[in-house]
Amino acid sequence: MTAEAAATASLLTLARESLERFLEVQVDDDGALKFRHADVPCVIQASQLAEGLTVLSMTCVVAWDLPKDESLAASAAERAGQGLFGTLGVIYTEQGMDVTLRYAFPAEGMDPAPLGTLLMLVVSTASQLRTELFGAVPGESSPSE
Repeated sequence: MTAEAAATASLLTLARESLERFLEVQVDDDGALKFRHADVPCVIQASQLAEGLTVLSMTCVVAWDLPKDESLAASAAERAGQGLFGTLGVIYTEQGMDVTLRYAFPAEGMDPAPLGTLLMLVVSTASQLRTELFGAVPGESSPSE
């Protein structure tokens, strides 16, 4: 195993252990972590940007297949500027719009308890955004998988 693979595997193990205090976590074949929080699916991956700089990258899918709505996209863009934990994005697809929250940070050397708290802050932000979003879409219900 290369030093890079060992660093990313170690960080993903730490992230898994940190999250398992709060959520059920699944590990993909490639080592990525998958979990759900309040109907928001999330994935965490690790990558080494440089020696000694290994980062965790979390993506939460806040909503998917929403009707294309410029006011909703503008609202998401405004909300994105207010967030401390993550970058909110709107992606246009053939089915409509998807809304994601992404957050990446260097996590090497973090203890499990603070790492778990930080990860849960990001996940909670995504869940709150989902709740706010579906309160803002008249007549829409949460999409299902």
